[in-house]
Amino acid sequence: MPAARREGVTVFLTGLSGAGKSTIADALVAELEAGGRPVTVLDGDVVRTHLSSELSFSRADRDLNIRRIGFVAGEVVRHGGTVVVAAIAPYESAREEARALVERHGRFVLVHLSTPLEVCEGRDVKGLYARARAGQLTGFTGVDDPYEPPVRAELVIDTSTTPLAESVARIRAAVDGRPAPVG
Repeated sequence: MPAARREGVTVFLTGLSGAGKSTIADALVAELEAGGRPVTVLDGDVVRTHLSSELSFSRADRDLNIRRIGFVAGEVVRHGGTVVVAAIAPYESAREEARALVERHGRFVLVHLSTPLEVCEGRDVKGLYARARAGQLTGFTGVDDPYEPPVRAELVIDTSTTPLAESVARIRAAVDGRPAPVG
C-alpha cells in the first residue's frame, strides 16, 4: 500500500522590494529541505527572467506574471509538493487569483512582509529606490506605483522588528498547521 501523500502547500511571501522576501525564502527553504521536504522556489526576479521575460512592468503584465506563478505553484501543490514564492506581487486581485489557483489543489499561506518603506529603501543594494526617486525608473512599487497590503494574509511580519529565525519559525508553524510561536 502506498504511503499517504502529504498535502501540497505554497508559502507566498509578498512585500516591497527590500522587505526581506529572498532572505526569508532562502532560510525557510534550507530549513524545510534539512527536514526532508523538497521545495520548489519561485522567485519573482528569476521567474521574470525565464518565464515572463516578454512582460513589462505595467499592471496587466505584473498581474499576468503573478498568475503564471500561481499556476506553476498550483501544479506543484497538486502533486503534494511544497512551493516557496518570493514576489513583490503588489496588487491584491492578482494575489487572490494566485491563491485560487493553488487552493484548488492544496494549501496557500500568504505572508505579508510589512517592512516599512524607509527600511526597505535603506536596504536597497541595487539602488532601485534611488533611481525611482530620481525619476530614472518609473512605475516602481512603493514610490510611484502602489503596493496594496493583503487583506487575507495568514501571517504579517515586519522584518525590521522580527529576527530572521523568528520569522522562519512563525512561517514553519503556519506550514505545519501549528500555532505561531510568540516572541
